[in-house]
Amino acid sequence: MYDLCTKDGRENGIVVERDLDGLYNLPLIFPEQVLVKRKKKTQGVAGIDQDELQDPTHLADPDSSFCEFNGVQLHHKICDAVEESSRSQYPHMVEEASSSQYPHFAKRVNFPMILLHGFGASVFSWNRVMKPLAQVVGSKVLAFDRPAFGLTSRINPVEHSSPVSQDTRTLNPYSTMFSVLATLYFIDFLKAEKAILVGHSAGSLVAVDAYFEAPERVAALILVAPAILAPFIAQKVVKEKQGGRDNQIQESSLDSNNPDNPFLRICSLLSKLTKYVAEAIVSMVKGMGGMINSLYKKALSAILRSAFGVMVVRMIINKFGIPAIRNAWYDSNQVSDHTLQGYTKPLKVKGWDKALVEYTLAMLTDSASKLKPPLAERLSKISCPVLIVTGDSDRLVPPWNSERLSRAIPGSYLEIIKNCGHLPQEEKAIEFVSIVENFLLRVFGAAEEAHLQAVT
Repeated sequence: MYDLCTKDGRENGIVVERDLDGLYNLPLIFPEQVLVKRKKKTQGVAGIDQDELQDPTHLADPDSSFCEFNGVQLHHKICDAVEESSRSQYPHMVEEASSSQYPHFAKRVNFPMILLHGFGASVFSWNRVMKPLAQVVGSKVLAFDRPAFGLTSRINPVEHSSPVSQDTRTLNPYSTMFSVLATLYFIDFLKAEKAILVGHSAGSLVAVDAYFEAPERVAALILVAPAILAPFIAQKVVKEKQGGRDNQIQESSLDSNNPDNPFLRICSLLSKLTKYVAEAIVSMVKGMGGMINSLYKKALSAILRSAFGVMVVRMIINKFGIPAIRNAWYDSNQVSDHTLQGYTKPLKVKGWDKALVEYTLAMLTDSASKLKPPLAERLSKISCPVLIVTGDSDRLVPPWNSERLSRAIPGSYLEIIKNCGHLPQEEKAIEFVSIVENFLLRVFGAAEEAHLQAVT
């Protein structure tokens, strides 16, 4: 398609006609007019031009840092416990955090803090609380972008595989285990024996898995709007008790009957026959399971990695990306352009769409998690201090799930923030920092006081 334009690209407003060959008849009286090709309409996703994607390092902020872990360039930011009041973007928050009723508490924690963002987020989601939290813990606070998000490099897992240890196993950079090991790597990076792990939404799952991978390295867990499906503990207990009573009643009933009763003998034989048939079917299905599972993974991978799959990912992010951000807030009118730009900035990174496909595949075909007991069964084994923070109006992870989660983790603390959605650290930053500070005082301050009393 062609338009009549001047040499500098501006339309001259002259109406022209096409000849039979479909070409423009150019008036001879305007020699400066040239025939130029109309520029192809640019493609955009969530308002971000997709024609000129960049390397993550070109999009970095002044306080951004990169380090390599198993072949992946991890983008991260660090705040230290130095006086930030004069240069902080939120000086009122730093002042409030450092002039609390516990002025010497920062010296008692002495553990660094690692922040783990949720799905579709990045270190940007922590920008309002990093410096105040550094003041609270009196140490370094580090946030990093997990693979597929933020400014961490996008890797093709088919071409790249990193060793888990000295054996022959390989690790998908988009798997949960990679993020877990990266978290533990950053504890070493900070030259610390232990760290406080703070996970938001899906990042809470990484934090909990990191605890089970190396519980001796985790001083405390803080789970913010945790996207961890809590077990139905109360109902399960009731069912077990009811089941026990039913079994006792049934067994006593059978015992009271005459064992020579022909009806009972027939039922027993049918029961055994059914059991043998069921076991045979299960064995046959298990034998085919590996083959079916392998075929399923290959088919799913081929579909998602195709041009069609990548196109679908772009369409989903384009249609639901910004609405999802607004929906995460209690009051969507408070979502500023600065916030939207912060969340959509990673859409400027080369290969973001293919990386999101790989992340999805890793979650759907994760075989490592299947080798472990279900997380719901392991929650009761968490022994470190745990704080759960949720908004009372969270539409993505309802607060009742966090309440159940707090009951599943022995000794955990639950804090519900009023008039708050899925992002307490952004919507209610000051209140969030205060809750974290009070929690740390409760679990570490008490231990310090007990130690001082024992010494004196």
